Amino acid sequence: MTGDKLQINLKAARARAGLSLAQTSELTGVSKAMLGQIERGESSPTLATLWKIAKGFHLPLTAFLEDMVLTAGSFTPAPRIGHDRAGIGMHTVFAFDPRFGSETFVMTLEPGHRHETPSHDSGVVEDVFVIRGEMEVLTGGVWKRLHTGDGLRFPADQPHGYRNLTDEIAQFHNTIHYPRLALSEV
Repeated sequence: MTGDKLQINLKAARARAGLSLAQTSELTGVSKAMLGQIERGESSPTLATLWKIAKGFHLPLTAFLEDMVLTAGSFTPAPRIGHDRAGIGMHTVFAFDPRFGSETFVMTLEPGHRHETPSHDSGVVEDVFVIRGEMEVLTGGVWKRLHTGDGLRFPADQPHGYRNLTDEIAQFHNTIHYPRLALSEV
């Protein structure tokens, strides 16, 4: 991460779920020490760590970002999340909205970098729309090349990823649809 430390609502989520740090570590696959550092604001989580936490709680990523209002009709911009060590960065365009069951980001992928992620919860779907450059999306075990203006919808409840094999930055809109969370309480 770059710049200011990113604060997330991990402690509040743990309290709502009635979980200890040790239980949260088991649930998310993130070490108890790292979770404690994140809660105390001593460490900013990478994008990969944020996804592990969100998946462990079966919540959208933006459910953990400070100052995010997760009520219908709220389109408050989120803090920018800088590039992590994997060369991928994100900025929240729309936080999770239960009316639509989705959240939207602008993602930036540095030249020569790739980001792979394990599956999201069952039924989760992602839309990718390239707004700058070229990139490839891994879905169904196959890398698919996308150029500026290209879009792809794919099941994200399987391992997937993004890579930039060019010498230029790639930017894309990424909308994640959580059908099981639509119109539910987050």
